[in-house]
Amino acid sequence: MQTSLYDDRSLANPLASRLRPRTLAEYVGQQHLVGEGMVLRRLIEQDQIPSMIFWGPPGVGKTTLARVIAGSTQAVFIDFSAVTSGIKEIKEVMTRAENSRRLGEKTILFIDEIHRFNKAQQDAFLPFVEKGSIILIGATTENPSFEVNSALLSRCKVFVLHPLTAEDLEKLLQNGLEDPRGFGGQSIAISPEQLGFLAQFANGDARVALNTLEMVILNGQVEGETLWVTDRIIEQCTSKKSLLYDKGGEEHYNLISALHKSMRNSDVDAAVYWLARMLEAGEDPLYIARRITRFASEDVGMADSRALEISVAAFQACHLIGMPECSVHLTHAVTYLSLAPKSNALGAAYHSAKRDALGMLAEPVPLVIRNAPTRLMQELKYGEGYEYAHDYEEHLTGMQCLPDSLEGRVYYHPTDQGSEARVAERLRQIKALRAQIRARGKGGG
Repeated sequence: MQTSLYDDRSLANPLASRLRPRTLAEYVGQQHLVGEGMVLRRLIEQDQIPSMIFWGPPGVGKTTLARVIAGSTQAVFIDFSAVTSGIKEIKEVMTRAENSRRLGEKTILFIDEIHRFNKAQQDAFLPFVEKGSIILIGATTENPSFEVNSALLSRCKVFVLHPLTAEDLEKLLQNGLEDPRGFGGQSIAISPEQLGFLAQFANGDARVALNTLEMVILNGQVEGETLWVTDRIIEQCTSKKSLLYDKGGEEHYNLISALHKSMRNSDVDAAVYWLARMLEAGEDPLYIARRITRFASEDVGMADSRALEISVAAFQACHLIGMPECSVHLTHAVTYLSLAPKSNALGAAYHSAKRDALGMLAEPVPLVIRNAPTRLMQELKYGEGYEYAHDYEEHLTGMQCLPDSLEGRVYYHPTDQGSEARVAERLRQIKALRAQIRARGKGGG
């Protein structure tokens, strides 16, 4: 009975291929580009396509968007692969495009994986783009600043496509269940939670999401007229356990809290465990990287300023390569932060200053540290008495930089943890030296 789902030969192609959107109305995601009133949408609707590059990770709709353009343009549309084509094929296509231009016809040339072309191959397109023989649309997963010749890139508009959100992917999965090109008309029992898990598993990639859905349905259990998708089937098809993890629910916050508090308590083994729990349940690695970056300043701070550098580097690595490879970068950062000396002095300083800032919103900036770019400001004594710290041997003056009502207020109280002990000693020296300068009557205090 299970094979009855596939008796129709139209279902022989992969689900992601069958469900490829044909119009902008069917296209999901990238609303910053193709939402109502957005620039790219207007260009497509007006058939005024310029040469452009679509840059984004796999499975976010680059090729699909090009095919939507192909279906809506009056121009000749040529689909070209950078993997299988060489200089000879390029010249043949360019000759056809030039002949079409002379007949008053536009040619749109779509090149998938344009970054795979070498410099000589890319240079072959340049004169035809300049003459208007072709409108070039390139798709690439690599940064075009590095992979596309600068001369060619300067003649193209770059549109950045983002990984699809979980909501986008859930919509696509639902379409797969309802669309006649997918499994529309079939009785398939799959819960919203299971669809949500598949969306998280796909990590922004529509192709992965739809092909995984097809796999779990292919392996579903048929009972009567209904095919049932179980958690066990999903686990087998994704090689991941369904950990009952809801990104918007309580467990999401429980686990990130567990990671944060384990790092704060310098329990590296617990921290790495909670990290793995989240990643293997499908959590967005960039979300974890953002929280880790916050922790670096909130809980380590000046006790080890390298913590922030390592956290930001881990975030960048996650952004560049994604899961599963970036799991080791997050483990690197989590381990470093867990073992680093801890200080919450930066957060305490800000919250203390915030209370005063909100309670004293109208406190004037002292005249001595105001800029005076106009004559009127100079006449009003803006900047009068300002002393440039680098002009003094101590690189320090006695100027008062806080408003009068807050003179002497202290917000930052360094701890004796790690590097912050040296910071505390440096701050003590600065305050002592400033007091001496003011006592000598120097520095305008």
